[in-house]
Amino acid sequence: MGSNEVASNEVDRKFRFLTAYKDGRVEIHYSTQKTPPSNDPNTGVQSKDVTISTEPPVSARIYLPKIIDPTQKVPVLYYIHGGGFCFESAFSPLFHSHLMALVAEANVIAVSLEYGLWPERPLPGSYVDAWAGLQWIASHVKGNGPEPWLNDHADFSRFFMGGDSGGANMSNFLAVQIGSYGLPGVRFIGMIMVHPFFGGMEDDEMWMFMYPTNCGKQDPKLKPPPEDLAKLTCEKVLFFFAEKDHLREVGGIFSDDLKKSGYKGAVEVVEHDGVAHEFHLFDPAHDKSTSLVKKFASFLNEV
Repeated sequence: MGSNEVASNEVDRKFRFLTAYKDGRVEIHYSTQKTPPSNDPNTGVQSKDVTISTEPPVSARIYLPKIIDPTQKVPVLYYIHGGGFCFESAFSPLFHSHLMALVAEANVIAVSLEYGLWPERPLPGSYVDAWAGLQWIASHVKGNGPEPWLNDHADFSRFFMGGDSGGANMSNFLAVQIGSYGLPGVRFIGMIMVHPFFGGMEDDEMWMFMYPTNCGKQDPKLKPPPEDLAKLTCEKVLFFFAEKDHLREVGGIFSDDLKKSGYKGAVEVVEHDGVAHEFHLFDPAHDKSTSLVKKFASFLNEV
């Protein structure tokens, strides 16, 4: 082995999801698989992919529940997947199966965001893409947007937003932006935080590494201050926690901070004992996974 090869394999930084080498290479520890959209003849749920932006590339997978009456309007869920900002996809088998099941159970339209991943899209790129997705959804409020499913069937008086892990973090960022700037024509009912990622643990260093212009461990995206949380205008927030999740502690701190911030909405916490991070994606047939989907769905239908 030559000296150049040795040097090229010298590790600069190693994190939970990635390794950075001193020669500038990066290695993501997890691969991302993708599956095409599909229709479920048993539930009647349909899905298709749409382009939100070409530069930067942002897209989404939209899910439509079984529609009996062509004039029927149903709630809207904006969903942002997790994956440490550097892997996974709205088009992955895990998230596709989860959204198909959730839409069938809840009878809602879901827009699942496909945002740019690090390193091709350094942070805060994912947050910018998520905001673009939100604006694209809101462009359908008057029934004249680019997507017929939203024009014809979206009830924007029943709008929900949420995600898992890093996607939950981005959902909170968007909720703060809505609180600051508004979202005309949209009634923001609730936010769903599944195993959310926030600051206060070793993964902070990885997040800051991916976000060169960050403001340190007190960056408001990583550690939202009380004055930001108090801006939330959604009427309720639902947290899902897993006992063995490495993010359980920081998620609990965030939910406590939200309750203390002056936020005027309702906060509900659902805890699943004996299971780990994202258990519902990896074992969807588990009784606690089906329970999570049912609770998620009921939250979307309680207005």
